[in-house]
Amino acid sequence: MNVIETDIPGVLIIEPDVFSDERGYFKETYNRDRYAALGFPDFTQDNLSLSKPMGTLRGLHYQAAPHTQGKLIQVLSGEVFDVAVDIRRDSPTFGKHVSVVLSAENHRQFYIPEGFAHGFLTTKPDTVFSYKCTDVYSKECDRGIFWDDPNLGIDWPIREGLTVSEKDRNHPALSSLESDPARWEELLFTK
Repeated sequence: MNVIETDIPGVLIIEPDVFSDERGYFKETYNRDRYAALGFPDFTQDNLSLSKPMGTLRGLHYQAAPHTQGKLIQVLSGEVFDVAVDIRRDSPTFGKHVSVVLSAENHRQFYIPEGFAHGFLTTKPDTVFSYKCTDVYSKECDRGIFWDDPNLGIDWPIREGLTVSEKDRNHPALSSLESDPARWEELLFTK
């Protein structure tokens, strides 16, 4: 297994060992002891989504305290452009993002710690997206940031004809959270 550091400390790209032969391949997608030895937290929930059309955009999502979530992400079929945005208000990389292409072919995983908004855009149809979370989903703590906030500077590879939920189209810009003291509290990530 190869672990690649990104420009934001704690956000990691993982390349698991893949053993291939004429039958196909085998890879270990998660081993609690091996990941714990690398400093990963325990995971409490697994999620799976299918995005049928290419150009499906989901995000940018996060959960506020007390149910903040770190995520270990992989694509089982298809391909995504995946993004993590640092929304830890005291972080030196606040408002910065890391992006990576995850696919069934490249076998990469993406680890996003707590305190980040997350989103992805499918770049192939029928994409199956799998992720482990460090806390359970909480509707009361469910939040989001507008996926196309110009201040974030995310270079989405597809911009026309996207499939985006109404909820995701109406998330606030990060700057609107910063300028509103009541909403700024939504960015507190202390459990």
